[in-house]
Amino acid sequence: MTATIPQPQISNEKAKPALKWGLIGWVSLLHLGALLAFFPSFFNWSAVGLAVFLHGLTCGVGVEIGWHRMASHRSFECRKWVERFFILCGTLSGMATPLAWVGLHRLHHARSDKDGDPHNAAKGFVWSHVRWMIYKDRESWSKIPELTKDWQDDPFVQFCDRHYVAIQLTFAAILFAIGGLPWVIWGMFVRTVLVWHTIWFVNSGAHKFGYRNFETDDRSTNVWWLLLPTYGGCWHNNHHAFPQSARCGLKWWEIDLSWGLISTLHKVGLVTKVRLPNI
Repeated sequence: MTATIPQPQISNEKAKPALKWGLIGWVSLLHLGALLAFFPSFFNWSAVGLAVFLHGLTCGVGVEIGWHRMASHRSFECRKWVERFFILCGTLSGMATPLAWVGLHRLHHARSDKDGDPHNAAKGFVWSHVRWMIYKDRESWSKIPELTKDWQDDPFVQFCDRHYVAIQLTFAAILFAIGGLPWVIWGMFVRTVLVWHTIWFVNSGAHKFGYRNFETDDRSTNVWWLLLPTYGGCWHNNHHAFPQSARCGLKWWEIDLSWGLISTLHKVGLVTKVRLPNI
């Protein structure tokens, strides 16, 4: 039976925002660490290849397919080991804990580009891209348990949530053991920063640039030139029109790489109950 996606209770009360200095320091540190990639001693082609591969694994398979289409919107179901693989890949993305990401994304859809949307694009490009994260938003974060009730009892999701930092450190240690500092710089610092801006640009650029196939009640757009880095998440207006669809590219030329993998897994029986729009 398909799980029911919880809906938030919206309040008009506003709290005075305070800066998240710890998060600001962490984001700044990773950006500075990524700059080390420009030093010749930290460059080799295996490290570059690793970064490209891990971007696809964590951003494409983990966040776009696993956290976004599967966990947030329940657009398909899959075998338990496949589900856990998707959740783990998303955790390795460095975006956030699984429950936090899913909860805030569901809140975004409930209040898209209106008061109550954590990254409301009506507040400007920079706000929806990154500024929204650096302020304490107690109201939005307080809704996460309510919005993720369907995942709260999942032991693997809880494990990834509780041990989020340890998982990142363990992964970095594994990369260091295999490829030394170049693999850590490219596989963790560079790749994580690229994943961040890929997802952030959907929040910002895909609510500002591009075209619209559907008259949704938000600013969502389709941005074709984000196809490769977002793995099909760039068809954002389509997605807001049909959020529970496992396929975001709806025109014949709107290539959706994530849908290609979901469709393939469906054909071999690893993915079931795929939801598509009736258009």
